[in-house]
Amino acid sequence: MKNTLRCCALWLTLTLTACVSFEPKILVPAITLSPEEVELKRSTSTGTVDFGLNVTPNESDSLFNIQSLPGVRVRAIATNSPAAEAGIEVGDIILQIDETRLDHPDSLQALQSLPSASNQYLFQIRRDTLVYETTVEALPAAEIPEPRELYRADPLATRAGYQTELVRIADQGVIPAARVIELFPGSPLTDSGIQKDSLLLAVNGRYIKSAQDLINRLNQEFDHGESVSFTVLQNGAVKNESVNLWDPGRRISKVSLGPLVRYESSVNPSAGSFTLLDLWLFSLYRYQRSESERSHTILGLINVSTDDGELTEETN
Repeated sequence: MKNTLRCCALWLTLTLTACVSFEPKILVPAITLSPEEVELKRSTSTGTVDFGLNVTPNESDSLFNIQSLPGVRVRAIATNSPAAEAGIEVGDIILQIDETRLDHPDSLQALQSLPSASNQYLFQIRRDTLVYETTVEALPAAEIPEPRELYRADPLATRAGYQTELVRIADQGVIPAARVIELFPGSPLTDSGIQKDSLLLAVNGRYIKSAQDLINRLNQEFDHGESVSFTVLQNGAVKNESVNLWDPGRRISKVSLGPLVRYESSVNPSAGSFTLLDLWLFSLYRYQRSESERSHTILGLINVSTDDGELTEETN
């Protein structure tokens, strides 16, 4: 009798093992870190007044929480066009043209249709973590200024843009620093009191070598949401500020209690399932969701499915 009870207890322990798994709430986009030295060159050929660009909205990679991000993404560039001559590449994000910020491709089309006293336009562009400006016009390239770097962008860890500068510290002499040029929406620096134009000198006591070195270390050596200490020169005083790096949050991706209850979900693709009393060959109740499609199954026999439907074009 005791052996039977032990066997039953062991079986219950094995079958009713609980499991809870987590994954990021928002998909974290991948970024390509720029090299320390970036050469921006303009083509020597001439083109037409048209920019020669094909752009799309700049949207986040998250299927669970799609957001429109600033700028438009370059999808294609015409050969020998002004955009090609200015050094713009496919995949670049056009943030601003002259004083007009771009958040939709229609803005670019409208800008090209407006009358202008000059055929010269100043583009502000982000490529990977590099933000630079370049001029686009139909004049000979020799008369157009070369592309000029504006700052290095960190769109993930601190959501800010930095520029390398040399500063003199009383007990350190002249050392490199990263000046905060831009604070993007949701930047954790704002919560810690670090302001625009502040100078970042070190991370966790280690002095930085450049703005790009700062971005590299933040995205390679630390996890999302981790707390780091910045040595900051702000308002003429050097101090240490603790900053919690950007955190995408966590969501439950899987919950199971043996064969009794099982729940699973995913962000990419957007899907989920719930099973009650899984008996191997069939289950008492099973719910499945894939994008907009829903399915309910009872005892493996009764199935009800729903969908938003699909628009089709009829031809006469």
